[in-house]
Amino acid sequence: MTVPTLRVMVLIDADNVSAEVIEQAVQRTMDEYGAIHVRRAYCNAEMAVNRQALFKRLSVRPMVNLSTGKNSTDIALAVDAIDLAIAERPDVVVLVSSDSDFAPLVIRLREKGCRVCGIGQQGKTGEETVGIYDAFTDIAHNAVAKPAARTVPTKKTAAAKTTRAKAAPAAKKTPAKTARKTAAKAASKAEPPQELRQQPQPSEAAEFILQAAPALRSGKDVPLNDVAKALRTAGLLGKNSSSLKLFEKLPAEFVLMQHPDRIRWTGASAP
Repeated sequence: MTVPTLRVMVLIDADNVSAEVIEQAVQRTMDEYGAIHVRRAYCNAEMAVNRQALFKRLSVRPMVNLSTGKNSTDIALAVDAIDLAIAERPDVVVLVSSDSDFAPLVIRLREKGCRVCGIGQQGKTGEETVGIYDAFTDIAHNAVAKPAARTVPTKKTAAAKTTRAKAAPAAKKTPAKTARKTAAKAASKAEPPQELRQQPQPSEAAEFILQAAPALRSGKDVPLNDVAKALRTAGLLGKNSSSLKLFEKLPAEFVLMQHPDRIRWTGASAP
């Protein structure tokens, strides 16, 4: 009889725990349950940019919170958790955070029939936090998970390849065949045309901004007030939050100009 796979959801408070703890938390959950159906990390734009390689490697979806209000990231995680509990009906919810503020969320998820487990960073988790979960694991932030093993050819495999290579008859090289081979090799090394070169992809945080204010994709200067209005309409910028502070966190992708105040995305294709 096949044992049904539990539906598991991992929600990470990425502003609260280190990258090493996030990596170990995902690995431990995979080892215990065999699959993770929902993987999300909640953080500000700067954190999303700094950890985008980690999120991609772990297949974690970053949920960028551009508002700078107090506890705004925690609130975004809690709201999403309830929505997902209703829509996805998970059996297990793993909250990766050392924050004790999630106690009401844990109680509500348990009422929805979920087993709620916590994973926190050692040295940051209080006793009152540990007690609210069905199970809790403390992880040392400096204990890095071992990298995946690489497959290295054995001597036997290498010897077999060498034998096959020796056994193959050498083809006679005619001047015409040599010329064609030289031309093909040169063509493969030729630099591709400018229009075929792959343009650098925007970061996760920049992509959210570009979706809210598509005029920036042109690479032209856009009035900063127009962009700020679009971000507020999309819910990516708080009513009293400064758009200048947001773009100052992404200097590699956006250029701010003053008098008049305008903004330009630097990742647009050259005309």
